[in-house]
Amino acid sequence: MSHSDESQGGIFTGERLVAGDPLFAADFARHIVAYRFAQEQVRGKTVLDAGCGDGYGTHLLAQTALRAIGVDRSADTIAVAARRYQAPNLMYRACELQRLSVLGEHFDVVCNFQVIEHLDDPRPFLEQARHVLQSDGRLIVITPNRLNSFVENPYHLHEYVADELATLLRATFAQVDMHGVCGNEKVMAFERARGVQAGKILRLDPLGLRRVLPQALIEWVYPKLARLVRQNIARADGATDAIGIDDFHISTNPEGSLDLLAICQA
Repeated sequence: MSHSDESQGGIFTGERLVAGDPLFAADFARHIVAYRFAQEQVRGKTVLDAGCGDGYGTHLLAQTALRAIGVDRSADTIAVAARRYQAPNLMYRACELQRLSVLGEHFDVVCNFQVIEHLDDPRPFLEQARHVLQSDGRLIVITPNRLNSFVENPYHLHEYVADELATLLRATFAQVDMHGVCGNEKVMAFERARGVQAGKILRLDPLGLRRVLPQALIEWVYPKLARLVRQNIARADGATDAIGIDDFHISTNPEGSLDLLAICQA
């Protein structure tokens, strides 16, 4: 992942979600619901938030955990997180996800939310996650469900369906329970509208030239298009900021979810 988002003072670049932007309120609510679910999983336990971004989720975990550590490959992002979110049982460290063992600690829970889709090969991370877990520890993975992913994201190297993700995780963990983060009809209408707006833009590129653009150009164009899509939806029906955490729930039906949620044990 890039180092740019939080080093630019919280400017949305498309790779990481930035808290506080009303155009992305629906996305943020979706992420908060996942962390609230995890708060119960980590209550009174030690937790590693692997790929913590700007740290808001790790801060939520620290509210119920015995101790929480957030790690991200970007030292700039970690510096911002450490300034923005502070608690006696909370810390942040710069660390590659493929090298978690350098932390020299073991955890009751490892959380990996909206990250695995950014990894070209997630297997080294999964091995490291198992290595740093206590013998009875759990890995919780959340990633977009490709079946209900209505918009291309150039930073997502691979999105998964439920069976595919379960197969990947079971190569490292003996027990994998699949769930999902689901939205109500208001959420799904917003997601469909987002897909329609994005589709109008993509029709301007029938040859798929966006897939061969230089990375620097993608990083300049994509956030502008993402904001344009949401602005168009907001002008149409105001749905962007009308969606909150009560519009999402955790389900045992991963196939119908927006995000896949897997709980893994070695």
